[in-house]
Amino acid sequence: IADEVPFEIPESWEWVRLGSISTYAQTKQKIKAQNADPDIWGLDLEDIEKGGRLLAERSVGERRAVGDKTYFEKGDILYSKLRPYLLKILIAPNDGICTPEIVPFKLYGKLYSQYIVAFLKCPYVDTAINSATYGVKMPRVGTETMVSLFVPIPPLNEQTRIVAKLDEIFTFVDSYSNAYSRSKILDEQFPEQLKKSILQWAVQGKIVPQDPNDEPASVLLERIRAEKEQLVREGKIKRDKHESVIFRRDNSYYEVSGKIETCIDDEVPFDIPESWVWCRLSSIVSILGDGIHGTPQYSLDGEVAFINGNNLSDGKIIIRASTKTVSANEAEKHKRELNDSTVLVSINGTIGNIAFYEGEHVILGKSACFFNLLPGINKEYIKIVLETYYFSKYVSQVATGTTIKNVPLAGMREFLVPIPPEMEQLRIIERSKIAIEQITNFLL
Repeated sequence: IADEVPFEIPESWEWVRLGSISTYAQTKQKIKAQNADPDIWGLDLEDIEKGGRLLAERSVGERRAVGDKTYFEKGDILYSKLRPYLLKILIAPNDGICTPEIVPFKLYGKLYSQYIVAFLKCPYVDTAINSATYGVKMPRVGTETMVSLFVPIPPLNEQTRIVAKLDEIFTFVDSYSNAYSRSKILDEQFPEQLKKSILQWAVQGKIVPQDPNDEPASVLLERIRAEKEQLVREGKIKRDKHESVIFRRDNSYYEVSGKIETCIDDEVPFDIPESWVWCRLSSIVSILGDGIHGTPQYSLDGEVAFINGNNLSDGKIIIRASTKTVSANEAEKHKRELNDSTVLVSINGTIGNIAFYEGEHVILGKSACFFNLLPGINKEYIKIVLETYYFSKYVSQVATGTTIKNVPLAGMREFLVPIPPEMEQLRIIERSKIAIEQITNFLL
């Protein structure tokens, strides 16, 4: 059988078949779960993690088990013959009954159970067994394959020494694995975190030098207020009852809404240059809303895409093959005022995806917030603001819901935006792009 022996072993070891040293092939004692003691342990495959760690011990009564089960005793080796590559192998800590997909067996001759379990998890066994399984969707290993399996048997004392050394090594392996996982997560998140840091500096006025020749942002906001007033007079938009003006006095920030003046130092998240101003998002838009809150009538051959927050990505509206569509007539019922100044932001589920409207034939779902910026506010600059740590922290504070987070429209309207002079907005956009590109190239 030289061709069958898989590898060399020391002189003091012996090769045996698993069937010669165990009860694997012997008939197992069966019982109907309905007839079993409800307090006895009822083991199912879902209770065993990949690799063999026991996740839960539930009684037959707790899990309301039914069907044929197999008895096992404390100390038996429990081997899952279904999907053996998952290595659901362990030593029973107590008596119980289990699914027929688990084969319990005992060892002869005082063989060390932990050694046999370690052997059954090794790559040689994994390859040998998985090459002989049957069934495509639910592969199983047959009894004949298992009892014929070659097992290298060391002296008893060496079996215990091997297991002790494996336990020692695996402690270090687990520590390394945890460290590697943390490092991998950091590697994946670092570029995005670095990008957010760059953008955070940008909106604090620290990425480009200030130009004293720039028209102050306060003058820009005066023009924006005049533009909004004109739109109100023309009946194109409604007057904002909560319109406010934010100004600085005596090193503090104040907000005037109607006839009420309030100190908002607690709201202002960071200092900005003298030529900049703070304002609410609602102050620099002509309209702010979201998509429809119901379900439109879909059409398989519709020409208008129905999009939500998950269709927004890095400034673009992504229309996938799976994106549902509606007819032109249906779209007209749910039309929103979108134009080339429109910014779209996801506000439900995954929050903060951003896109610009570029004439796509779409209607919006409720998880897509939209707002139309007034002249003088660059949408690329607003995108930068919405990609900062500052915005992420803000939406986490105002979002509602537990499982699925939702940012209310009022929260979007009240968001404080740092506004630089118009020319500085352009410099910030350009410098941010260069900085992010340089960092990306360096990391690659």
